[in-house]
Amino acid sequence: MGASTKQGYDIATKSREIIRELIGDDIKDLKPAEKDIVERIVHSTADPEYAKLVAISDDFVDAALKSMKNNETILTDINMVKAGITQYDGEVCCYIKNDEVKQIAKENEITRAAAAIRYACQNDFEGIIVSGNAPTAVWEAMDLYNKGELNVKAIVGVPVGFVGAADSKEELRKSNIPNIITQGPKGGTPIAVACVNSLIQTLRGI
Repeated sequence: MGASTKQGYDIATKSREIIRELIGDDIKDLKPAEKDIVERIVHSTADPEYAKLVAISDDFVDAALKSMKNNETILTDINMVKAGITQYDGEVCCYIKNDEVKQIAKENEITRAAAAIRYACQNDFEGIIVSGNAPTAVWEAMDLYNKGELNVKAIVGVPVGFVGAADSKEELRKSNIPNIITQGPKGGTPIAVACVNSLIQTLRGI
């Protein structure tokens, strides 16, 4: 979990032991890769409640790993999420500050996060979408996917907030897109990053 020294490894190992004691019953029926995702989320937040809030579609891990194995693009909603994703051999993109995205947002009166998804779609995006903050990015991705316009292989949909976040995640959960969500208003950058980095480490271990 990011440790690079003996002291760091010792702390990480002890943390994992504590986490497994706290959430073992909640994740006992998950597959190994799914357990690792949840453990990393709990580790990054120090909040065992996430073990009860995370919902993972049956096809999410396989779809995400296949996309990553092919070095397809990972598209994030904000740069903070992009900055936290490490050791990926493919491209990690965020278009939130792109001038064309700003123009799309202005012309269509939508958020820049939604406009960034639309921009990616217009530029032949293929890969995984990761939203830790913007429910509008999740809504836009689902809409374009349902129209057959967006080639998204999986969505990490964990936006945080009291306006739109829970609703967007529940709709994503019911969709045909391989997905992972956090139920309710909780979510955010640390959860999104933990999920993606867990998948990257799983892929590197294959």
